[in-house]
Amino acid sequence: MVGSSNRVESFPDATDLEASQPFPTPSLTPLQVHSVSVPQEKTTFQSLKQRLGEVFFPDDPLHQFKNKSFLRKMVLALHYFFPIFQWGSDYHLKLLKSDAISGVTIANSSFVPPLIYSVLGSSRDLAVGPVSIASLVMGSMLRDVVSPDKEPTLYLQLAFTATFFAGVFQASLGLLRQTSTILHEMLQPQTR
Repeated sequence: MVGSSNRVESFPDATDLEASQPFPTPSLTPLQVHSVSVPQEKTTFQSLKQRLGEVFFPDDPLHQFKNKSFLRKMVLALHYFFPIFQWGSDYHLKLLKSDAISGVTIANSSFVPPLIYSVLGSSRDLAVGPVSIASLVMGSMLRDVVSPDKEPTLYLQLAFTATFFAGVFQASLGLLRQTSTILHEMLQPQTR
């Protein structure tokens, strides 16, 4: 059976609709080129110092204390360690409802499930989050080697040693990452 298609290739009597309709063309403004200043040249030591500062002090918590009087430093220290003194004067009771809802939400999502699992779960160890799980794994591995009941001093020494070397390893990887970033930036051809 041969069927016909409803598709029409051309209309010999029809005019071009796009050409016949006058469309307003927006006036095009020429593109503006913005110049960007070239950053200052830095020595390797300056780049390394800046990167290490960003690694160890990402928010530079002590910058607000520079060139201040002793009394002002004390007030800033009080605000830094107890932030409620900074924002407490602007707190309204209208915000208490929102804060209470937030507190209940966080309590339900972080406190209640582990509490329920501690009652209904089958494991004798309870962990919340990746750091807790790593600590439990390390503790169970150490428990296989050394009994914490028979040799508590050796158990604690091994736990502290493992934690110390994990921190050294993580810090050295961070330094290597920063050093490789600096070297990569130095070795790239600079475009000006």
